[in-house]
Amino acid sequence: MKPPAQRRASAFVALLVGAVLSISGCNSDTASSTGGSKDLPDGVLTGPGVTDTTVTVGELTDLTGVYATLGKSLTQAQQLYFDEVNAAGGICGREIRLLVRDHGYDVAKGVAAYDEISPQIIGISQLLGSPVVTAVLPSLDRDAVLAIPAAWPSTMLKQRYVQVVGATYDIEMINGVGFLLRERKVVAGDRVGHVYFEGEYGENALAGARFAAQQAGLTLVEHRIKATDADMAAQVAALKSQGVKAVLMSAGPKQSASLAGVAAAAGFNVPIVSSNPGFSPQLLTTPAKAALEKNFFLVNSVQAPSSQVSGIQNLVQAYAAKFPGSPIDNGVAFGYVTARVFGEALRKACEAKDLTRQGVVAALHGMNAFDSDGVMAPLDFSNVGDTNTRESYIQRPNAQAQGGLETIDGPAPAESALKYQVAP
Repeated sequence: MKPPAQRRASAFVALLVGAVLSISGCNSDTASSTGGSKDLPDGVLTGPGVTDTTVTVGELTDLTGVYATLGKSLTQAQQLYFDEVNAAGGICGREIRLLVRDHGYDVAKGVAAYDEISPQIIGISQLLGSPVVTAVLPSLDRDAVLAIPAAWPSTMLKQRYVQVVGATYDIEMINGVGFLLRERKVVAGDRVGHVYFEGEYGENALAGARFAAQQAGLTLVEHRIKATDADMAAQVAALKSQGVKAVLMSAGPKQSASLAGVAAAAGFNVPIVSSNPGFSPQLLTTPAKAALEKNFFLVNSVQAPSSQVSGIQNLVQAYAAKFPGSPIDNGVAFGYVTARVFGEALRKACEAKDLTRQGVVAALHGMNAFDSDGVMAPLDFSNVGDTNTRESYIQRPNAQAQGGLETIDGPAPAESALKYQVAP
């Protein structure tokens, strides 16, 4: 017999699959992805994913793989938003329907899922997993399908049909160094370590760390690791012997917990500043809890769920009511905001009477001051090829706080972040 948590996860996936099958069956009249656009009776130009009564939005997520917890939060938050939209009359007189596919963080499954749903959708409001994003990029470009990834490398800024939402990894690290400087946790002449994943995520974060260190007169000590490296004992020993005054991290939650816990046990009490993928509230149920609460800081584009900002509080209340018992983490805030971004692009495309894929992209790029009611800093999508914000929040773990985090600084850009030239 499966344990309760596994039964609940299986039930959630089954529910989504059922919804997907239902949605798929209701969209037989959607325009072909290879056919021309058509005018419907209301005078709105339409294309794939749009009928006279519905707009279908796709989601390629991970509900059963290594990022299943995040995928569930993102998916449920987006469902919450579009349910609210539909309850208020929809967009352009049409009901918004979600077509969800679980790829389990498997690239081949992700590509197959994209090929399956692409003729039926206007765009993708959630594309989880950098490897999957990379694999479907040529198809997004070919099909003119707008996709919002749950990833933040500046390399994606050059892609016309991929819209990163929030500060990119390089900007995050610049703002993290700025926080250390403002708090006098490091000063010019100090050595700062950076533990980072090999690959796009870590390398992009490293570019920002190098720039910030150079601007501040710091010496950066670099330690590249693999995603399979879970024990940070060797890195802690090396960083301690190298005399670093702080550690930057661009890795995953397991690495964050290991580094914080091992460092504390070794009497190496220095601040650890992490990129946003490096924390999960589940870490606060591990032996690393005390070390994380003492020395760990997270750089993030979304407000902490414990914040008293009205936008985040309204979201937390609505999410808890719709999905009782589900954890409220950063994925909830990010998923909800990205759904709002996609929804606002649909509204503006409707106003322009162009609900084609190209019309939605054009509408998005006309948005220069997107307001999420304080869940994120204001976002500017009009400068294609540049990051839409240079501001970040600084947060610290707190087991007593909603979502396990509390915001202690921001949103604000470091001075060096304003000087930095993002290089996709």
